[in-house]
Amino acid sequence: MFVENVIVPDELCKIYFRCPLNKCKGMCCVEGDFGAPLETKEIEDVKQHLSPLLPFLDDDAQKVISEIGVFDFDLEGKACTPLKSNGECVYMIWEDGIASCVFEKAFSQNRFPWKKPISCHLYPVRIKNEGVFERLYLHRWSICHAAYQVPSQLENLLIVFLQEAFIRKYGLSWYRRLLLQCKLDPDFIMSLNS
Repeated sequence: MFVENVIVPDELCKIYFRCPLNKCKGMCCVEGDFGAPLETKEIEDVKQHLSPLLPFLDDDAQKVISEIGVFDFDLEGKACTPLKSNGECVYMIWEDGIASCVFEKAFSQNRFPWKKPISCHLYPVRIKNEGVFERLYLHRWSICHAAYQVPSQLENLLIVFLQEAFIRKYGLSWYRRLLLQCKLDPDFIMSLNS
């Protein structure tokens, strides 16, 4: 289906998903060959607001940033978060055995403009540029297996779980259109997260 200039797979209307950090421990910030994709504006924000992030970063992360900068490149030459020498995202730290995002920590203290990179905020949905369109697709990863094992309740629908991220990326009007395309009442769905 199309929602404005975004191609959305029909399955997104039917998937149930909820991140169980107590089970997965935030391993999406640890596993993988490359960091999280970054948009150009996000890179500029990190450069501009790096100082509030630095107190949260461990020594290895600070060393990587001082050597290569606030972003790196993946195999396709697209910008992504750099990785520490142990393969973890430079913008994550461990707290009580769970990976924690330093962007989120700084954001919660009103010291950073956004909660996390949009690619992380939208996860497990990924975006692929196709000319004038963007195509959303579901990235299935074994470490997220438990996130799909949730009760089939309206509040566990993936598009409800990602409400804040969808609105941040595409706007409220777009999100309401997505809900209508999925045959859901936007007013009722938005009341679930208020």
